[in-house]
Amino acid sequence: MLVSQILKTKADDSVTTVKPGMVIADAAQMLAEKRIGTLVISSDGKNPDGILSERDIVRELGRQGGACLSMTVESLMTRKLVTCTKNETSDAILNKMTEGRFRHMPVLEDGALIGLISLGDVVKARLMELSMEKDALEGMIMGH
Repeated sequence: MLVSQILKTKADDSVTTVKPGMVIADAAQMLAEKRIGTLVISSDGKNPDGILSERDIVRELGRQGGACLSMTVESLMTRKLVTCTKNETSDAILNKMTEGRFRHMPVLEDGALIGLISLGDVVKARLMELSMEKDALEGMIMGH
């Protein structure tokens, strides 16, 4: 299955972006309110500068305590983004996520952000694909 197909199956295909100067406390509140695990950091709302996950915030809380809540998202974000295009396969994305040990990947087209896929999105797509293959094989075996 292609990333473009995965994006079409998502109930909400919008990507929440925030400016690099947002403070961590506000970012954490936004993550909680929107019930999402990641924010894409972007100065212009189109080109990703970095990504900040719940895990990033929790790790810094463990290191510094509450003092990190007044830091900016830019200071904690992952700057070296691993991204994909809409033409990549779910298998390729699963490999990238597994090797990189991360759960969210920005989808870019001509350098601009067009979506965000999560490990859950990819696993759900793979399960749907496997179910369709199973049904097709059962149909062939039963002569349908």
